[in-house]
Amino acid sequence: MTFHIETERLVLRELRMSDLDGMFELDSDPEVHKYLGNKPVKAKEESQKILEGVLRQYTDRGIGRWALINKETQEFMGWSGLRLNTEYTMNGFTEFYDVGYRIIKRFWGKGYATESGKKAVDYAFNVLKLPELYGMTEIGNRASHNALLKIGLEYVEDFYFEEEKLKLRWYKIEKK
Repeated sequence: MTFHIETERLVLRELRMSDLDGMFELDSDPEVHKYLGNKPVKAKEESQKILEGVLRQYTDRGIGRWALINKETQEFMGWSGLRLNTEYTMNGFTEFYDVGYRIIKRFWGKGYATESGKKAVDYAFNVLKLPELYGMTEIGNRASHNALLKIGLEYVEDFYFEEEKLKLRWYKIEKK
């Protein structure tokens, strides 16, 4: 899958194996994983498996998270975008599209989740022609909660995700 969308400050493109170092920096940081079950990766091989999983999603499902690249510096900053979730039952849903993002800590607080998330919502409705899109965040993750609201999702309810033993918030946006 080849993918390329630009915003004012970002390039959103398909993840590549060349993003391995950036993915490891992202997912080995305990602060990044504070609201993700506190399970940061310990070795690059774990990040490689995550990348390989996204590449399989591109082939099997036609969609997967995108690399978040700083347009000016070409730095890998994390990932953003859409995913077709078929692995877990969440809040009673077994197959659904969600919007999400995960950003390396040094890039936090600059609006990148919102900027990339708005493009993902636009892509979901105008390219994939989805009727709705979901999002979720851990209850205590205020920054992610605010980003989901800013990209247009509405808070629906809190729920308990048994698989990971997490209390999560559920969000939804419908195509207008």
